[in-house]
Order: sequence, then C-alpha cells, then structure tokens
Amino acid sequence: MKGGEIPMSEMFGTFALSVGAAVGIKCWARWAHKALWHTSLWHMHKSHHEPREGPFELNDVFAIINVVPAIALLSYGFFHKGPFPGLCFGTGLGITVFCMAYMFIHDGLIHKRFPIGPIANVPYLRKVAVAHQIHHTDKFDGVPYGLFLGPKELEEMGGLEELKKEINRRIIRSFSCIIGNGYDYFMSYKGF
Repeated sequence: MKGGEIPMSEMFGTFALSVGAAVGIKCWARWAHKALWHTSLWHMHKSHHEPREGPFELNDVFAIINVVPAIALLSYGFFHKGPFPGLCFGTGLGITVFCMAYMFIHDGLIHKRFPIGPIANVPYLRKVAVAHQIHHTDKFDGVPYGLFLGPKELEEMGGLEELKKEINRRIIRSFSCIIGNGYDYFMSYKGF
C-alpha cells in the first residue's frame, strides 16, 4: 500500500459504521428524549418547551453533549492510522451527520432559529415538522419523542388523523396571505 491509499475493507468499515452510528444516535436521541429529558432532566429540557428569550436555551446543552464524543472520535480517527482509528472516524462521522441533519430540521425548519433554504419545501420534512409541533402539545402523551420517524410514532399512537388535520391547517394558513380574510371564512365554513 502506497501513501494515501486506504484499504477497501477499512473504507467499507468506516462507511458502515457511519451509517450505523447515525442510526444509533437517532435511537439514542429518541430514548433520551423520552426517558431522560422529559423526566429527570426536565429542568433543562423545559426551556425548549417554553418561549425562548434570546438565541440560546438551556436545552442546547444536549447538543454539546453529543458533539464532544463526535469530535473526539473524528480527531482520533483522522490523526491515527489503522483499522481501529478508521472505525472511530466512521462512528464520529455518523454522529456528526445525524446531528447536523437534526440541527437543520429541528432548529432551522421546525423552530425557525435560522433560515434553512429549500429543504423547507420537502414534503416529508414538513410532515416531520408538524409531528414535532404536535409533540409540543398535550396530545398523545408527548409522542412523538423521535424526530425523523415522528410521523410513524404518531401513526402508532392513533394520531395519523391529527397529523393530517394539522398539515392541512398549515397549508390553508400558508395561503391566507393570498386570500386575505377569506382564511377565517374558509376555516369557519369547513368547521375547522
């Protein structure tokens, strides 16, 4: 092997662990959200369920907690040679990719903490956003706790109709600027 070459097995292992770590951190985030953040760590997480004052909320600490191992794994994998560092790099990369996707969807699309561009027009991501907003209500016992599979969690709880109703309500509201006061008339006419 000459300088700069990476064995195929190491590259495959790195890729596989990247995907595995992204799925794993998704499962961890859902479990932690339900079992920790809404119970023993509620004193920190409740800042996310209240109106935010300023650019940050105490809940942002959870993002930092996920970043630390990701950076450590990426750094170790980048600065060392061999299969184990390559696997560490893959794991750190998977965590990072998931956390970036989570940040853009959760903080950008859903809570509008920053602009996110055209991903706001992806139908499934809009469905995810509505499902997360339902989590912020008292309906369905706090479900969904996961983000990307939130619509599936709601479906399992019998919340599919509520999800569809809320999506339709938001579509109609988005056109209210076009039809003006007709929005209120339409909502009362349709019994919404």
